[in-house]
Amino acid sequence: MSDRYEFEAVEQKWQRHWAETDQFRTEMLPDRPKFYILEMLPYPSGALHMGHVRNYSLGDSIARFRRMQGYNVLHPIGWDAFGLPAENAAIKNRIPPGKWTQDNIARMKRQCKRMGWAYDWSREVTTCLPEYYRWNQWFFLQMYERRLAYKKKGTVNWCRECQTVLANEQVVDGRCWRDGSQVEERELEQWYWRITEYARELLEDLDRLAGWPERVLTMQRNWIGRSEGAGIQFPIEGVADPIQVFTTRLDTIFGATFLVLAPEHELVRRWQDDPEQGPELRAFVEEMRQQDRESRIAEGGEKRGVFTGQWARNPYSGERIPIWTANFVLLEYGTGAIMAVPAHDQRDFEFARKYDLKIRVVVQSEGVPAEGELEHAVADYGVLVNSGEFTGLSSEQAQRVMGEAAREQGFGEATITYRLRDWGISRQRYWGTPIPMINCPKCGTVPVPEEDLPVLLPEAEGLELGGSPLARVPEFVNTRCPRCGGEGRRETDTMDTFVDSSWYFFRYADPHNDQLPYDPEVVRYWLPVDLYIGGIEHAVLHLIYMRFFNKVMRDLGLVKLDEPVKTLFTQGMVIKDGAKMSKSRGNTVSPDEVVEEYGADAVRLFIQFCAPPEGELEWNHQGLEGCSRFLRRLWRVAQEHRKIAPTRQGRGTDESRALLRKLHQTIEKVTQDLERMHQNTALAAIMELLNQVSVYHDGEGADRSLLQQVLETMALLMSPFAPHFAEEMWELLGQPPGTAATSSWPAFEPELAREDEIQVVVQINGKVRSRFAASPAISGEEMEARALADERVQAHTEGKTVQKVIVVPKKLVNIVVR
Repeated sequence: MSDRYEFEAVEQKWQRHWAETDQFRTEMLPDRPKFYILEMLPYPSGALHMGHVRNYSLGDSIARFRRMQGYNVLHPIGWDAFGLPAENAAIKNRIPPGKWTQDNIARMKRQCKRMGWAYDWSREVTTCLPEYYRWNQWFFLQMYERRLAYKKKGTVNWCRECQTVLANEQVVDGRCWRDGSQVEERELEQWYWRITEYARELLEDLDRLAGWPERVLTMQRNWIGRSEGAGIQFPIEGVADPIQVFTTRLDTIFGATFLVLAPEHELVRRWQDDPEQGPELRAFVEEMRQQDRESRIAEGGEKRGVFTGQWARNPYSGERIPIWTANFVLLEYGTGAIMAVPAHDQRDFEFARKYDLKIRVVVQSEGVPAEGELEHAVADYGVLVNSGEFTGLSSEQAQRVMGEAAREQGFGEATITYRLRDWGISRQRYWGTPIPMINCPKCGTVPVPEEDLPVLLPEAEGLELGGSPLARVPEFVNTRCPRCGGEGRRETDTMDTFVDSSWYFFRYADPHNDQLPYDPEVVRYWLPVDLYIGGIEHAVLHLIYMRFFNKVMRDLGLVKLDEPVKTLFTQGMVIKDGAKMSKSRGNTVSPDEVVEEYGADAVRLFIQFCAPPEGELEWNHQGLEGCSRFLRRLWRVAQEHRKIAPTRQGRGTDESRALLRKLHQTIEKVTQDLERMHQNTALAAIMELLNQVSVYHDGEGADRSLLQQVLETMALLMSPFAPHFAEEMWELLGQPPGTAATSSWPAFEPELAREDEIQVVVQINGKVRSRFAASPAISGEEMEARALADERVQAHTEGKTVQKVIVVPKKLVNIVVR
């Protein structure tokens, strides 16, 4: 063993050992508590980046810590292998997307192993392989059978860059979530999953997720968007069916002086043929198609619209009111139609002022005139005026009474709506799961029989953007109808790749099952996931979809869980030069290069030590160099110690007692911090212990047996963070090779950690004036008495009146004087 710490040789040695012994393979052990830890499914983009390194290092430290605590730990990894980047690379480089993907997986897998992350590779899952995506198709058929999957024509989000449809959740500020390009609206026939069937449950169950960050819960609540109100039908002149409007302020309906429909509304499309208003309507609708939703509804944005030439009647008053279309109404919100009450809604007020539409006050509140000009809308509750038989009722009374009247007369009822819309899963791309449906001229839309799954994705060459690439593969498209045996055509859209990541954590529990997606009994042992680590950017994408999928699987009888993840942790980004690392900014740092220069353990230490895990991590080589020095310093102390007989006893000095106390305080601190995902402060505590060890080691009469105990414990404490180093140090200290990771976590003894004395700070009016040493058992009354008797305190309080004494037990006395 070299006196110098040779990280490259050490890390290769232990990585070989872990591979040869298959040390991290996990089996069901019902007699031991389980701990399922998971980092979000990585996309094989070509190489790991520092965001991966941070995410996986944080997870790995917890996995190793829990394993040493005696848990049966499941820590798997796989690949989110379908998706647009592979297809775009195939088009650009003229290589099959499967080859591009598998080459990237091989490279990233080597990088993972080089970092020493303790994964159970026997459970590796790759979503682009038929043994996985077969079950995507199986789930689709189960949903179709239960009417949770359906096809319809409608307005969809279209990404021109990706040449495919996006779900609402994948549009961020009017742009594609993946590439940031502008999103437009198109009318296409698409497959949908009825996630809205679970909207209420998805919302209510958020209250049960005590281990999730409040920020994520708030984002999901806002996205699901529950509103309580009434659905009211407005008759339309010359149209058989009324317009359905949802309102949360039924008390203001007598002030509804016009209706507004979304430009995408079916009636607006129908009225575009009107010879008088049609040309203006068509031009406006086309203009709105080119605008993104967010800019249309932005706060303070210009309100624009066109009169449709059509009229409706207020079902309560019978008043004839005009129907407009405007940019601030979206089809996917509510019913795509609103009743405009300009006196009591600022958006409607601005629109009415612009187009000289009637404004009528119907709710009298403080400072609001019943008649005359308003300077702005007033949304307060109050007493109804100008509201027919309901005049004089309070807003609260009117909501109830008017709702009952609508129900009795058959034109409305109290209802609840959600902002959440059904999940559009059709994608007009090649590299995804084929949708297992067949279109037959005689039988219509027919599902592929389960026994014929998987519907294999064919080899495709010469991919091009535009349309569904599978439609240009006749040997895939042309098939037989499973009902009548006649000619049929396969569905040529593929599934949204978020389908792959919506249930993969269940497959990890039983990855080789070829009869079911997984054995429910196996899943019952491993699930829920105890700790899930990933980025906040997936709060309303992956995390809503996976919760929906779990509930569907529960209703299929595959699981008994209502929620799949117990604790969610969202780590911060890695930034450099003040910006998130990205290729486009040219500020990326290659993990391979820094591992080659400093070693995997130094990188792991830096990525966990230099910032709180939930905060941003600013990349800097000085911090990395500091972590490397710390490892070399600890190695040097251990090397010097082993050259002296470890059995040599020293005297029971104050220094020995202080070191033992510091050791147990560190065990307590590191244990508590790892329990709370505070890796940075845990490492800081170990570094502080090394400082005290160094002083003790160099001192006269050091107890070598105590030092041996401390260094062995430090090796175990380091094992979650720098596992290669820890194993080598453990062996250096004479322990059996390769057993640090399988040893028990160090035990904390409170008596040994207790300080012999504490320092109490004394303040006067918030300023420190004195300190005194005391027993840790000192009471609050004794602290106050000693503080008031202190000579320096008395000098500052002479001639003054003590008004109050504030005692913080075992820490502080603050004396308030005048």
